[in-house]
Amino acid sequence: MKAFQAIKVIGGTLIVVASLNAYAQSSDAMAASGTMAAPSAKSTKAANRALQRSVRKTLSRTKGVSVDNITVHARDGAVTLEGSVPEQSQIDLATQAAQGVAGVTSVKNALTIREIGQ
Repeated sequence: MKAFQAIKVIGGTLIVVASLNAYAQSSDAMAASGTMAAPSAKSTKAANRALQRSVRKTLSRTKGVSVDNITVHARDGAVTLEGSVPEQSQIDLATQAAQGVAGVTSVKNALTIREIGQ
């Protein structure tokens, strides 16, 4: 009777170990094939905000660009610059600086020229 009970325990343990091994293999296969779940909306928003801050920081460190009236929007690597600057040269500098930021895939420049005081 005790032998029968021991066989049941050993058989149950083998089934659990086999199922865990099969689960681990399917997870490894998914990781190797690259089919991972899409990032959550929260992580996507956080990445967009981080890219906006990075572009804004780069613009503020770029000599010859006044960032007082520039707004930066980012979405999945696509950056939009909006607002106004006093000179055309600043529009060009801002575009070049934004393109140089890591993670930026494209830059849409919607900056306008508005002289100081207007």
